[in-house]
Amino acid sequence: MSQKLQKEAFISNLNGTTLQEISVGLTLAPLCVACRGLLLVFYHQHYGRPLSSRKYLLLLDLTVLVAPLVLSCTVLSPVLPFVPSTIFLICAGLFSKIYRGRNRYVGAPCRHIISEFLKTSLEPEYVPSITVFRVYVNLLTAISILAVDFPQYPRRYAKTETYGTGVMDFGVGAFIFGNALVCPEVRQKSGAAQAKFSYLARQSLAVWPLVFLGLGRLVSVKAVDYHEHLSEYGVHWNFFFTLAFVRIAASLLLSLVPAQKSWIVAVVLAVFYQFILDVTPLKVFVFYGSDGRDSRVGFLNANREGVFSLFGYLAIYMASVQVGLYVLKKRTVVKDWIEVICLFLLTVILLFIFLHLTQMYIDPVSRRLANLAFCIWVVAHGLTFFILFLVTDLILVLTKLLVNGSGVPCCWNLSQPPSTNKKHDSEPVSIKREEKLLSVCLINAINKNQLVFFLLANVMTGIVNMMIDTIHSNTVVTLFVLHLYMFTNCLSMYILHAKNLILKWW
Repeated sequence: MSQKLQKEAFISNLNGTTLQEISVGLTLAPLCVACRGLLLVFYHQHYGRPLSSRKYLLLLDLTVLVAPLVLSCTVLSPVLPFVPSTIFLICAGLFSKIYRGRNRYVGAPCRHIISEFLKTSLEPEYVPSITVFRVYVNLLTAISILAVDFPQYPRRYAKTETYGTGVMDFGVGAFIFGNALVCPEVRQKSGAAQAKFSYLARQSLAVWPLVFLGLGRLVSVKAVDYHEHLSEYGVHWNFFFTLAFVRIAASLLLSLVPAQKSWIVAVVLAVFYQFILDVTPLKVFVFYGSDGRDSRVGFLNANREGVFSLFGYLAIYMASVQVGLYVLKKRTVVKDWIEVICLFLLTVILLFIFLHLTQMYIDPVSRRLANLAFCIWVVAHGLTFFILFLVTDLILVLTKLLVNGSGVPCCWNLSQPPSTNKKHDSEPVSIKREEKLLSVCLINAINKNQLVFFLLANVMTGIVNMMIDTIHSNTVVTLFVLHLYMFTNCLSMYILHAKNLILKWW
């Protein structure tokens, strides 16, 4: 068997992992963000000044924000719950030391501090959790698309063949979910009703880079005879095409239906698509082709997974538009955001109940079909992931309140600190915006060039696979290659951000 066929077999016929393991894994990234923030506040508290060295900040970000993700999906995957548990204990220890050494609310009872925290005013125009969510989906995707070709990456994390819940299956859906959170309709940039045609034309032009990237990937993969998993999207289709077509279709739908009703469109689309799958031969066609023997003759046969999964991804996108609209409503104090978290938690619980019933009585989760269960699962776990980042942000806000002058990149700034009791404060609080750190943050760096980062990760993955026999690599080689790969990708974004360069040519 050729190396190409070996690699294709290595990532085929897999069944995924459990929802519980995915849920445990989702806690890791928010804990890494919390740990990085607590370390920065602790440094400021201990030395009386923020960490300003760019090389040390980059080293901190790579060590705390990236390395645990690489290790948790390779050598530490057999003991996955141990990783977030350890980071949680480190965070708890750091918070305890910061709380005991605080220079604000000194001597104040805990109840008073919490009361002041709930009244803390935050920047109404910026929700950092959206940025961190999207960046981490990109980071996790970048790690997984290369790590999956190494034997140390658990097969249960890879994309499933027909039914099942793999980590990479969720990653695909989360990418769509994250894109919708910042779409023009959510940011209220869709234009007036009389300009709908010109708006749709602009949206169609805005996706041309994705179409060209999809064509570029198609040509390059065929040219170098690169290994492919055909049941992902098909012979010619790829994820860039999915992103482009979902964006265009969503813009068309949102020009006809008010964005505030997008959840209704999502439900109708997902349910109707599932109905068609159940009452017509479409499901059999997607799995086995028109002849029942996995035929790939003709465009629709060749790309049936990519074409028909568009309906499911579009439903996910529309559901996320509703989430984005709700998140970006103007809120002024911490208490408002706690109410948001409670509402989202209730939504997640209901979604998981629906998911259980759907899998039991209708159809199990299938990324290949992007069926109703897949849509519910992606939205449920996507919301869970987002909630965890919201909670992390609020914890860091509380931590910054305890240490005067401290700051954390990619975290809410205090637009107006709450009134304080001078009896308990070590110094008066001036009403001013928290001073922005001059240092470069890796999350901000990737956020500025997300599409470039995703493209670079794909190119680097191809280069590594052509240079190395990945499926026969030992643990040392695997870890070295993955860390070097992520260091190269992150350093490239870091340099672009340091030079204030945004590579956007459309």
